[in-house]
Amino acid sequence: MLFLIYALLAAAVIFLSIKAANYVDLLDKKTHLSGAFIGGVLLAAVTSLPELFTTISATLIVDNPSLGMGNILGSNLFNLAVIAVLILIASQGFSSSSVSNSHLYTTICTLGIYLTIILSLSLPIDIEILTISLVSIVITLFYVAGLKGMAEAPSEGSNEKDDSSLTVKQVVIRFILCSLALIITSIVVTYVADQIAITYNLGAGLVGAIFLGVATSLPELTSCIALVKVKNFNMAIGNIVGSNLFNFLILAFADLLYVPSSVYIFTDKGTLSLLIFGFVASLLMGFILFLKTTKNKFKQMTPVYVVCSFGIVLCYIAFLL
Repeated sequence: MLFLIYALLAAAVIFLSIKAANYVDLLDKKTHLSGAFIGGVLLAAVTSLPELFTTISATLIVDNPSLGMGNILGSNLFNLAVIAVLILIASQGFSSSSVSNSHLYTTICTLGIYLTIILSLSLPIDIEILTISLVSIVITLFYVAGLKGMAEAPSEGSNEKDDSSLTVKQVVIRFILCSLALIITSIVVTYVADQIAITYNLGAGLVGAIFLGVATSLPELTSCIALVKVKNFNMAIGNIVGSNLFNFLILAFADLLYVPSSVYIFTDKGTLSLLIFGFVASLLMGFILFLKTTKNKFKQMTPVYVVCSFGIVLCYIAFLL
């Protein structure tokens, strides 16, 4: 029965994610708002709610901050693998698409957070300011910087013609209603996935991780596919890099709520692998975005995009092995 409920909820998440992606694509066409801001902030925040739920639960309820850290790092690596696969599938479309400079800036902020966490592991003690970890403060500053960059990014617009009869007000209302439904459904499907892992004793195994991982990543996965289908790579990438940056803010929030110790102190080899592979994958994505934003200087970059995207996928496969 649990598996049937999981399948039905997963189908609902897929449907709502597609609708949400379509609405943000319409907002990109109908308004002068930055596509980077719409995809990197609005859509990213909505699709990252399952990670918020699972990370807070793992840290406060299960009292396992390492599990919360693993959830965030695993989600970030999976997100990058998703967009890398989409670039591989539609490499020519990606090469001819327009991508906001702010996505590179957001990725640099994310790389700064990875380096901060790696550096914190080498320190003998966790530095705190008024009981708040210095790492959490740095993460928050990086997020604010990334948010500022996305908000100030010029509107790139969609390459597709706006043929919808909906007004901006109607699109906004439908997006809000769809987002609320998506948030509720995502939280419930994450809870059901957790119950499946507990009921069938899958929590410590790969199967349990897959069920929970798929549940928390369905919104990003589905919305990105929907956006790429309408050739809106700018917003698809914004959703991924924005979600990854927002996920780290979730980690900082979990650290703020977790009193016993810092969530950044861990020795689990799997989590350490996620940290390293996530950093390398983010570096490769940053290189792709660097080439995209300097396309006037570099021609015929499709093979490079393919190689870098393949490298990101290999990072995810290497972690699974």
